[in-house]
Amino acid sequence: MRQLCPRVLGFLVLLTGFALGQTSLAAFDGVALFTSPKRSAPGEPLRAVAVSELPLDATLTVVGPNGETYGQTHERHGGPPYWWLVEVPTNMPGTYQACLRPTNACADVLVGNHPRRQRSADGVWPVTREWNRAVEDLYAAWIEHLFDDPLEAEPSWHALHELTRQRARNFLYDHLGLGEDGESGLRLEPDCADLPYFLRAYFAWKLGLPFGYSECSRGSGGHPPACPVWHSSLESPVASGDELTRIQRFFQRVADGVQSGNGRAPAASDRTDFYPTRIAPDSLRPGTVYADPYGHTLILVHRVPQTPAAAGVLLAVDAQPDGTVARKRYWRGNFLFALDPALGSPGFKHFRPIVREHGTLRPLTNREIATSADYGDYALEQYEAGVEGFYDRVDAALSPDPLDPEQALRATIDAFEEQVRARLRSVANGEEYAATHHGIIPMPEGVAIFETTGAWEDYATPSRDLRLLIALDVVREFPAKVEAHPERFAMPIGRSATEVRVDLEAMLGAELAARRVVYTRSDGSPWTLTLADVLARAEALEVAYDPNDCVEVRWGAPPGSAESSTCRRRTSAEQAARLARYRPWFRERRRPPR
Repeated sequence: MRQLCPRVLGFLVLLTGFALGQTSLAAFDGVALFTSPKRSAPGEPLRAVAVSELPLDATLTVVGPNGETYGQTHERHGGPPYWWLVEVPTNMPGTYQACLRPTNACADVLVGNHPRRQRSADGVWPVTREWNRAVEDLYAAWIEHLFDDPLEAEPSWHALHELTRQRARNFLYDHLGLGEDGESGLRLEPDCADLPYFLRAYFAWKLGLPFGYSECSRGSGGHPPACPVWHSSLESPVASGDELTRIQRFFQRVADGVQSGNGRAPAASDRTDFYPTRIAPDSLRPGTVYADPYGHTLILVHRVPQTPAAAGVLLAVDAQPDGTVARKRYWRGNFLFALDPALGSPGFKHFRPIVREHGTLRPLTNREIATSADYGDYALEQYEAGVEGFYDRVDAALSPDPLDPEQALRATIDAFEEQVRARLRSVANGEEYAATHHGIIPMPEGVAIFETTGAWEDYATPSRDLRLLIALDVVREFPAKVEAHPERFAMPIGRSATEVRVDLEAMLGAELAARRVVYTRSDGSPWTLTLADVLARAEALEVAYDPNDCVEVRWGAPPGSAESSTCRRRTSAEQAARLARYRPWFRERRRPPR
């Protein structure tokens, strides 16, 4: 793990422009401290965050003006970066001090008597700071804390603002003192392509950092996406109005300007918003973006190191067209990867740093990133060893030691079950829409079924179902994979690879039969499916993504069965004919090029 470069010591200067009248943040020996809100007042909670790329045995403490300890924590999160968070009450004005001990990193925080925030003379918000490694570490800590939930949970939210409005999750909650995260504050309802931009823009706005985004094509005619136009937050403000109104309009402008092609832009190009990085524990950090080859985007939020009892785990979040944000674990079934120049460059990527020069903003080039002391992680290694090599490298980064075959199979089944449960929510959303809207939802032509707008985009599930079918294959073929590549696993002593495969096949059958999901049929009654049922319905699921069909059809209920007897709604004959024409895409597990 590399040390923080000396430039991190500039974090003290970089982040003291909070109009506090004195130093409120500090950095020493690779530690950075951050306090929030920007203008603290007596009676309001004060939050302090310390970040480090080293796993220090340290305690974060906040001391009041009278020398009394108001709060402290020894609990270290993440890694890397590692971070500590404490929130304390402030019952008197004066200077508080946050320190990470035994280091000498301390920040003085004035509580009370702050000047009013001034409107930016240029741009959507004032750019007063720059991106560097310390700020990236703080961004990673913020992402990780925002989406923190127990590992065994399967959390989802109706919109991103459900998270930012929770003080306990969001250590930037009302940081600017505008009521920006209250019930009538900023509304954040991104889809999958918007989500990384919304998170980055929100963080940049709160801290006065530069932000930008590109207008990209989706790629067509055998050519990958291209990004010829770039916009920055220093462009003319978004009309008049108070700050929240202007920021809300800016987020809408971003949502209108970005789409799935942004994440897949060619890795070697400088004209992209993201650059590819190494596959390594220090690079697969919260805030890292994963762009799949077919247009889906996820954001890493947590990495759980491998233990003797369990494989390493990588958790990510994504957003759906209906605004739902959900957390899921990395596995081959939902982190799709392909090497096809026409699709662009999928994989793990970081936001391209933006710098201010001569009053304007510009993104760094790949060469500048590769040679930067603060970054240095531009790399093309994801594209060098083929698809299998890509997955092998990720597996090695998450679990450096060979995995027990049974543990690995159980983790694969866990991820598959999570994916099935996520589909439950998507199909149920479509049923709720159908209950209050009459008529057939128009179905796009051809490949547009995967990327469009309107009710089809919100409630049809072609992309999700294609990923689910690929996941079915991964689960079904796992025992054979172990037999074919025993060197990747900690094989039981005295058991041949074939014997292990037979054992795993028996275990797989038992686990799939024991795990159940329940969906609500058209008449409101529950119906239980085992994961074995879902696996057996692969053929039916090739044409089960049309929201104009009843829920029973969407779960592959056999025609004439008791399960399907409650079906009351079918798609049109014209749409059914198109479903049949498009079936080969799903049967062959491929998404056609545009």
